[in-house]
Amino acid sequence: MAGDSFDIAGVLSVRRLGYGTGMLTGPGYWGPRMGPGQAVALLRRAVELGVTLIDTADNYGPGLAEELVARALHPYPGGLVLATKGGVVRTAPNVWHVAGRPERLRAMCEASLRRLRTETIDLYQLHRLDPEVPMADQLGTLAELRREGKIRHIGLDTVTAEELARGLEITEIASVQNRYNLLDRESEPVLRMCEERGLGFLPWFPLGNGALAGPGAAGPAKVARRHGATPGQVALAWLLHRSPVMLPTPGTGSLAHLEDNLGAAHVSLAPDDLAVLDRLGG
Repeated sequence: MAGDSFDIAGVLSVRRLGYGTGMLTGPGYWGPRMGPGQAVALLRRAVELGVTLIDTADNYGPGLAEELVARALHPYPGGLVLATKGGVVRTAPNVWHVAGRPERLRAMCEASLRRLRTETIDLYQLHRLDPEVPMADQLGTLAELRREGKIRHIGLDTVTAEELARGLEITEIASVQNRYNLLDRESEPVLRMCEERGLGFLPWFPLGNGALAGPGAAGPAKVARRHGATPGQVALAWLLHRSPVMLPTPGTGSLAHLEDNLGAAHVSLAPDDLAVLDRLGG
């Protein structure tokens, strides 16, 4: 397996297994899932266990996840990297509206700064490209915010390899966040481009929205039995083995699942294991 850490943009050193905050919110990423005290305990425990990359978004809640991050972790410890996203507006559970006009992106970023109680966001990711707004206008706005010191680095979420190449022609990009897991490798070309360019790759749904974590996950379960691990740990360990730029940020609302997920860093898969798992993706 590749090293335990990765330097986003060559300068933000993070442990490769992070924590995503989507599961701190209710069904459809709307409203609370649990009491604020439980959410705060989860976030603090993640950091106690060595997590240095917290991945959130302004529309989780909406606004709630960012507020919980600040409530739990501010003032932020040295070495903790905060990543958030903007560019999507929510009006109901599981309802998403892409909003990439420059004035909206600027307002979203500034609202995230207030909720996170910080002057600079380490990694600000464009949650979706707006097809109604030129990419140069969207990324140009983020580049302006970077020059103003409001964000340190820019990331893209859910892009094709062609879109990533265009984005890199417009401005410096530090990371990509696309759907990717053991059974869903549609973004393989994007992952390979990230490797070539040294960009971090944050796979969303790294556990297939939970499908790869349960006892019914036949492929991972077979390997898990050999290692005394859980299927979810094997699915996450496979991601870490898959590429040195891979930065999974699995989310959970359970302390037990949090500890289980982070234990994947200690699962070392043999070539035979990887061969079995690689075949699951067709």
